[in-house]
Amino acid sequence: MRNAVGAVGTVLLLGGRSEIGAAVAERLVRDGARRVVLAAREAADSTEVAAVAERLRAAGAREVHPVDFDAARPDTHAGVVAAAVALAGDLDVVVDAFGVLGEQAEFDADPAAAAEAATATYTGHVSAGLAVAARLREQGHGTLVVVSSVAGVRVRRANFVYGSAKAGLDGFAQGLADSLHGSGARVMIVRPGYVATRMSAHVSAAPFPATPGQVADAVADGLRTGAHVVWVPRVLRLVFAGMRLLPRPLWRRLPR
Repeated sequence: MRNAVGAVGTVLLLGGRSEIGAAVAERLVRDGARRVVLAAREAADSTEVAAVAERLRAAGAREVHPVDFDAARPDTHAGVVAAAVALAGDLDVVVDAFGVLGEQAEFDADPAAAAEAATATYTGHVSAGLAVAARLREQGHGTLVVVSSVAGVRVRRANFVYGSAKAGLDGFAQGLADSLHGSGARVMIVRPGYVATRMSAHVSAAPFPATPGQVADAVADGLRTGAHVVWVPRVLRLVFAGMRLLPRPLWRRLPR
């Protein structure tokens, strides 16, 4: 439960290795969160997750708990949420930040790898999101922050496996938000553009890039103001309003 001044007390990060997710969790800790659960595959043995935990403790977290979470095992997701609650209590904010970018050329050559990436970037969020929503509805409060992408607003041929998965995730998050209306729980969708991370290192920077820290600041602002959708940076909302109107032959000719 948020405290008397509205600060978040507990955070569950689904995607404990995510640079964006870690930046969001750290910002929330600096703003007052004191209990964090980091959910990632083989979290207890991961040096990356351990490093994130140290960052959070240095920022002021009193408790940081790693738990195992595998996007490809939807049958375990409700159990992960239950384990997080057992460790941290009611969940004020759940940051849904896992996924795979990959390379379209590799997916073209290996359809099985494309399907595996799509599972991590979309279908894993369905089971995880529904499990989180059930808990937040039971609590009567809490926010699920879904890290989507402008890549899903209009899918480009340069990364259409990733883009289509993000489009599915964005649509799922919108529907989930509507289903929670009136319950006290809510969903906030975050649509960053290009963010410089390890995952995107092989991709050329796009116009209007952002850093994980800028995404984290935007999330914190959105939580404070009760935003439903957050664009990072904000100018992308206007850019993609125009992008949606481009005739398909012109859209198809955009650089790969």
